[in-house]
Amino acid sequence: MPTPPLEWSDLPVFLAIAREGTLGRAARRIGQSQPTMGRRLRALEEAIGLTLFQRSSDGFVLTDDGEVMLRHAERMEAEAQALARELAGSEAGLEGMLRLTCSDWFGRIVLAPVLAEFHRRHPGVVVETLTDARVYSLARREADLVFRITGFDEPEVIARRLITMPYAVYTQAGSAKPVAGDGRAWPVIVMDTAFSAMPDVDWLMQALPGAQIAARSNSRDMQAQLCALGVGLAVLPIPLGQATPGIEAVDLGSVPPSRDTWLGYHRDMKRQPRLRALLDLVLERLATHR
Repeated sequence: MPTPPLEWSDLPVFLAIAREGTLGRAARRIGQSQPTMGRRLRALEEAIGLTLFQRSSDGFVLTDDGEVMLRHAERMEAEAQALARELAGSEAGLEGMLRLTCSDWFGRIVLAPVLAEFHRRHPGVVVETLTDARVYSLARREADLVFRITGFDEPEVIARRLITMPYAVYTQAGSAKPVAGDGRAWPVIVMDTAFSAMPDVDWLMQALPGAQIAARSNSRDMQAQLCALGVGLAVLPIPLGQATPGIEAVDLGSVPPSRDTWLGYHRDMKRQPRLRALLDLVLERLATHR
């Protein structure tokens, strides 16, 4: 039986629809128009003589043939991305771009001085820093270097603990200060509900059993600013607290739990000269030596 014709350029279209479930979201994912996505999918199905998706009012669901194609298409995508990383790793010279992702406050307070020094050393390398809450994929080359407070369990990622970050309780400068075990209704600023299990939240509520939540945010920068404006107490990383005007630390007799920051990068990138140079500087300036 002859092999059905298949255009390599159709694979990203197929994968985007399989992952997003609708033509609209798939089109936005890869920068195509929705009508173009529909035409290319129809052309692909006609070329191979198979129906890859069941259409419904809720979107696109893979057929059995579509599931088979998905397994092969993902392997092909992974091989193509591995090739791109290998080729990038063989580039000579410190030029080009590096994309890293981290939290907002960590990028602004901790990484910015290191990146400024790196720029002075290697002005031909452009570092793009992404500080939004999205989880970026190292395998898909959405980021070259990731800094986060949870470890990595992906087998293709090289990871290490970078730094143990101390935390403290802060309040608006000049305001009244609580003491440990205070049962009064002190207003506090904590993480958003998605991160309500963070250890500093439990610690603060135990230290101040009468505390009342006044505000929530998934941004430590936002928590620090709300604290400076008198909204309430906040548990903050010490470097952020020290860099925020208008707040001061509160001694509650013990310290909040510290958090480890991890860095990770894809193993295919370990020989890339510009990534290696940035890693060496980051580790030299920030790594906790044990």
